[in-house]
Amino acid sequence: MKQYIDSYQHKGLRKRLVDLLRTKGISDERVLDAINAIPRHFFLDSAFDLRAYEDKAFPIEADQTISQPYTVAYQTQLLQVKKSEKVLEIGTGSIYQSSVLAEMGARVYTIERQKKLYDAQKDFVFRSKYPNIKFFYGDGFEGLTAFMPFDKIIITAAAPFIPPKLIEQLRPGGMMVIPLDEGEVQRMLRITKNTDGTLKEESFEEFSFVPMLTGKNN
Repeated sequence: MKQYIDSYQHKGLRKRLVDLLRTKGISDERVLDAINAIPRHFFLDSAFDLRAYEDKAFPIEADQTISQPYTVAYQTQLLQVKKSEKVLEIGTGSIYQSSVLAEMGARVYTIERQKKLYDAQKDFVFRSKYPNIKFFYGDGFEGLTAFMPFDKIIITAAAPFIPPKLIEQLRPGGMMVIPLDEGEVQRMLRITKNTDGTLKEESFEEFSFVPMLTGKNN
C-alpha cells in the first residue's frame, strides 16, 4: 500500500519546483503558494515518488496524465481565481488541478468521464482535505446545468471547439480557460463572457493536452 508521507526531502523538492515556475513566468503568489502546499507525489504511483517534482507530465490510470506543474500553474494563473468563486473543472484526472483550485479557496465542481478514474478518486486519502471539491461522473461537454452559473470554467483537455453549453453555464463577467484545437498542439485561450453575452477571446501560449472526448467511458 502506498505510504502518504510528506518528508523534508519532498518539501525541499517542492520549493525548488516553485522557484522554477517563478523563473518560467508564474507570478501569481497565490498559485505558487498552493503548489507549494500540495504534495504532488501523493497523486502519483510510488514509482514516481521523488520524480513528482520534476516539471513534467506523468501517466495515470485510463491512459490519462497528471499535467505538467507549469501547465497547471499557467492555466490557474490565467483563470484569476478568487476565494469562494464557483469553478467548474472539465477533466478531474488525478485531482491535482482540483486541489490547487481548492487550496486557493475556490468551490470546485469537477467532472470526469473515465469511470475508472472517477471510482479511484473515492478512496483517495487526500480528498478529505478539500470538502470544497464536489465530484461528478459525466460528459464534460454537457457541464453541470443544475449548479450553474459558474464564475470560472477550466478545461484540462484539448477541446476541438468551444463547448456552447459551457458558455451558457458561465456567468456574465466570468472566464473560461481552454486549450483549443485538435492535433498535437493547442493554443491556450481565455474567454471572458461580457454582460451582453458576447465573448472576448485572448490567445496565449501553446500546449499539448490529451483530447477532450464526448460522452462517458465505462
